[in-house]
Amino acid sequence: MIEFSELLNNQVLFWGVISCLFAQFLKIFFNIFIENKFRFGVIFETGGMPSSHSSLISALAAGVGLELGFDTPLFALAVGISLIVMYDASGIRRSAGLQAIEINKISKALNSNLEEVLKEKLGHTKIEVLVGSLIGPLVTFLGITYLGSPSNMVSLLNKTLN
Repeated sequence: MIEFSELLNNQVLFWGVISCLFAQFLKIFFNIFIENKFRFGVIFETGGMPSSHSSLISALAAGVGLELGFDTPLFALAVGISLIVMYDASGIRRSAGLQAIEINKISKALNSNLEEVLKEKLGHTKIEVLVGSLIGPLVTFLGITYLGSPSNMVSLLNKTLN
């Protein structure tokens, strides 16, 4: 049980996951703005505005910097991994999605009864990655600064209620 309590003290992981979930939640509103329709299911999809992958990885890097210092080798490693993830989201994964669109067109032309198609929304545009990479550190900085870890939040709540 000690391991679980340690997990609840990991504010970097907690706020990283929260920033990822927040970015996924924001996709509902961006979808309303961009496509003029409400679609709750977009919250469970990859791709789109903003990039939750970028939000998560940049939040983790920011959290490492806050906890260990922005001049540490571990923060440098976190930034390096973040840049690779974000590059892949807007490059390789986006290219795979664009290829899936073309393959689906060809498949439909060859067999109009074809129901199985490749997933087309895989990656992100550079602006989607940029917005996600700004959400992550923002959520992490605010969360760690004002609320701390989940166990700290429970303690604050107990003090407030008692």
